[in-house]
Amino acid sequence: MKKIEAVIRRSKYRVVKEALHDKGITFFSYWDVTGVGNEQKGSVYRGVSYSTTDIQRRYLSIVVNDDFEEAAISAILEAGKTGEVGDGKIFVSDVNEAYRIRTSEKGGGTLN
Repeated sequence: MKKIEAVIRRSKYRVVKEALHDKGITFFSYWDVTGVGNEQKGSVYRGVSYSTTDIQRRYLSIVVNDDFEEAAISAILEAGKTGEVGDGKIFVSDVNEAYRIRTSEKGGGTLN
């Protein structure tokens, strides 16, 4: 099993969610997060200077069986891309075990 963590633009969340659902990935968690990126510019609105270095993003946490890893990654890459700085990042790590609390079942079958 793999854990895929992705930080994406909030504006791309709906499109990424639909792309994941189209690939058969229907369960994941997400959070609204603030991060610091490579952009160093600020903006001025009505005479007030605002820092744009604190970036509002959506953080996705997805655990999939190994055979869904590439499908999930390609869905996020294709649906989340704008081609501009700040599109986000994807991180992949191994998951040793998963348990379904309701039945105490363990293994990859708990992800369905």
